[in-house]
Amino acid sequence: MNSIGGKYSLQAVTAEQVASETHEHQGFPECITRLVTEWATVTPDAIALVKDEQMISYGELNLRANQIARYLQAQGLRRGEIVALCIERSIETVIGLLAILKAGCAYLPLDPSYPPERLAFILEDANVRIVLTQEKLLMRIPEKQARSICLDADRALWRQYNGSDPEIASFIYEVAYVIYTSGSTGYPKGVQVTHRNLLHLVDWHITAFQVTTEDRASQVAGPAFDAMVWELWPYLSIGACITFAEDDVRTVPALLRDWLIKHNITIAFVPTVLAGELIQANWPSFTRLHTLLTGADVLTHHPRPGLPFVLVNNYGPTETTVVATSGIVPPLEQPEHIPTIGKPIKNTRIYILDERLAEVPVGVTGEIYIGGSSVSLGYLNRVELTAARFVPDPFSDIPGSRLYKTGDIAFLMDDGQIMFIGRNDHQVKVAGYRVELNEIMLALNRQPEIRDCIVTVRDVQGKGKSIVAYLVAQEDSTPQVSRLRRSLARRLPHYMIPSFFIQMEALPTTPNGKIDLAALPEPEEANILQDTASSLAVTPTEEKVMEIISSLLGLTGLSIQDNFFLLGGNSLLGTQIITRLSREFGIDIPLRAIFASATVQKLAALVDEMCQKK
Repeated sequence: MNSIGGKYSLQAVTAEQVASETHEHQGFPECITRLVTEWATVTPDAIALVKDEQMISYGELNLRANQIARYLQAQGLRRGEIVALCIERSIETVIGLLAILKAGCAYLPLDPSYPPERLAFILEDANVRIVLTQEKLLMRIPEKQARSICLDADRALWRQYNGSDPEIASFIYEVAYVIYTSGSTGYPKGVQVTHRNLLHLVDWHITAFQVTTEDRASQVAGPAFDAMVWELWPYLSIGACITFAEDDVRTVPALLRDWLIKHNITIAFVPTVLAGELIQANWPSFTRLHTLLTGADVLTHHPRPGLPFVLVNNYGPTETTVVATSGIVPPLEQPEHIPTIGKPIKNTRIYILDERLAEVPVGVTGEIYIGGSSVSLGYLNRVELTAARFVPDPFSDIPGSRLYKTGDIAFLMDDGQIMFIGRNDHQVKVAGYRVELNEIMLALNRQPEIRDCIVTVRDVQGKGKSIVAYLVAQEDSTPQVSRLRRSLARRLPHYMIPSFFIQMEALPTTPNGKIDLAALPEPEEANILQDTASSLAVTPTEEKVMEIISSLLGLTGLSIQDNFFLLGGNSLLGTQIITRLSREFGIDIPLRAIFASATVQKLAALVDEMCQKK
């Protein structure tokens, strides 16, 4: 496979570069539907889509989409008007999306699991007049907002229409689809992506991964997740076959692995949480899977050596058409850092800038700004927000060039790879220290008993910010808090060692496959991981020493055998411990005692001995 990555030099963009990007789709049609139609003409009997026992050829897909498109045109829809599709993942999903585009409209995918209030808001905000749906979902569509047309029960409405291609086609700069994402105001916002943006994604993907008609791709993303855009259009544009994973399979790593093997999938996308599990699983050498794509969350694991496929990590906001950077993740057993997000893809520019929009040096963190062919039009009906997030490009001499301000923090590595850090509006500071949660997760994932983890900061019981680690243990393993802390203390400063560890059977995920931080439980006595009773304080002196050390280190659940210095303690904190113990017990403990008796058990024994001599 060819190496992946476009420009990564953070230099000013010349007129020639932008002109090149303007014409990067020479030879491409003005919209994606022309490519699908071409394959329906050349290979009408080739299988386009498979779900369970159902399959449909390119010829049948094109015919049914054309009929629905002509029916939609007959309903008086304007060119470029937004048509919603609220339907479960199925072959009908693709037929509906293709029909909307062939009618000269833009599609708006909706997840049927959305609350009615959210569906109502989106339909009203996008001024949707028609929703393509299923009969069993009719009760979820607000009648006041739009007219519902069922792709299953209302087939008689469009079967009378001609199956030839409609005359109306979209232009490259018109909107192809609108996807709503969560908004900081509490209301979702619609991102408008053009045909040019979409063609850019398709062009890069087919070239980068050498996709051919022989490939079999998977479909696992939810209907309103922009990853579905990536899972569908590149393969339909090249005449490949797409197979839908069953709902009870697509979120279970072991079942999904078996499904990928059984269906001879050659290239697949899975959300980061699933990818982390799949790259640790055992795979037979005969699998046809050659490329596993992932994205949506921070990837904390490198693949183990010997896997029969390549893992490719990807990054990109919805506002820049799904993917902006991409890179192969090499198999490493003892990595020095978490995987990068790769380099910019073809005709995409990445800038890492400070608050003054000046480029930062290699190795220095800054905010990611994205320019080039992937930058979308902006937010539907959000002029001020669009102006704030899609800013003039100071590195281009082409009028109207824009950069998307992502709000994500990263730094450029020496080899041009980009290391993702996190959100700038969720920067973590604990006790005055800047804390990189990814670094903690990497250290935890190196522990043999840990299969997966997520680390957050919580205000526990109103006592201020504390680092909380949520752990998924390896099968038949029970993490020991004291051992974890000792191991982490060899790699991390004391202020980065989690105060609380919570063991879970699995990390919660959203319908889109991202880690659902809101679903993580609050730390409380019942769920906080504690060591066995033999490691707990027994005597009143041990309890008091444990209390003082715990409060100074900001840690709970310490073992009486834990070494103060291995937990991140230092001479300054040691002085405070000795001072407080001397005052508490009315004795004069020498400072050197903390070095000779660095555990709770030994220090408590020393205090008892000195109290007896007093």
